[in-house]
Amino acid sequence: MAEDLSAVARFLYEAGTLKHTRRTGWWMAGVRDPESVAEHAWRTSLIASVIAKLEGADPARAALLAVWHDSQETRTGDVNYLGKKYAAQADPEAVTADQVAGMPEVLASAVRELVAEYEAKKSPEAVCARDADKLECMLQGLEYKEQGYGNAQRWVENSRDRLVTDTAKRLAEELLGQNGLTWLRAALGEKRNG
Repeated sequence: MAEDLSAVARFLYEAGTLKHTRRTGWWMAGVRDPESVAEHAWRTSLIASVIAKLEGADPARAALLAVWHDSQETRTGDVNYLGKKYAAQADPEAVTADQVAGMPEVLASAVRELVAEYEAKKSPEAVCARDADKLECMLQGLEYKEQGYGNAQRWVENSRDRLVTDTAKRLAEELLGQNGLTWLRAALGEKRNG
């Protein structure tokens, strides 16, 4: 007999709300239409795989941790750092346990373990995923600055200062030395002027 997947189906709909959940901290920088949590999680996962590979950790595991790192925000919303000063912070592991309730145990336990590993900040993959979270925020801040949101500099600096791995720190320096069109110029074979 096949397992009941109704709870999984409900969660897939729930996860879709992250495509519409805005990262609220950017409003304080004046960004009118900030990225969604889903957009942030996608690039964080990509960055986590890169950092992990270069750090000698498991890139697939790091990317998987990053996929799930903000999944609880379907229920809590994105609470920025100022909001966390005033509101009690939800326990990501407790929220995850509620989210996976009723799912096949093989899946539910795997998701709970991923979130617990990320929150513990101890495995090499968790360290890489957490650095990816910060590096993605820094990169997004640089992109917002290019769009004229000068107040995003605070997020750039704070994110950069919190990086742990050598690879993330080196990538941060490379990102600071480039801009949003550097990749396009390189792809077109154009020489960089300044």
